[in-house]
Amino acid sequence: MFEAIQSGLSSALRNLSGRGKLTEANMREGLKLVERALLEADVSYSVVKDFMARVTEEAVGEKGCCNRFGPSSRWSAPSIVNSST
Repeated sequence: MFEAIQSGLSSALRNLSGRGKLTEANMREGLKLVERALLEADVSYSVVKDFMARVTEEAVGEKGCCNRFGPSSRWSAPSIVNSST
């Protein structure tokens, strides 16, 4: 289970880190990968849905990281997740 989550999250971070600039479309694509990894790891659908709603708002919302960070700011993703839990 943890290997599936780790693999999915690593894939999402690799996808985002190869971008010149983070856009809303890039972030949504990366968030879909995270969502898929959690669901494939048998995390409860309601937990994934709530978690993704909070993370999406933080990442893509008006003050989202698309507007604050570039893709090389790898610490931005963990800070969003930590603030959403």
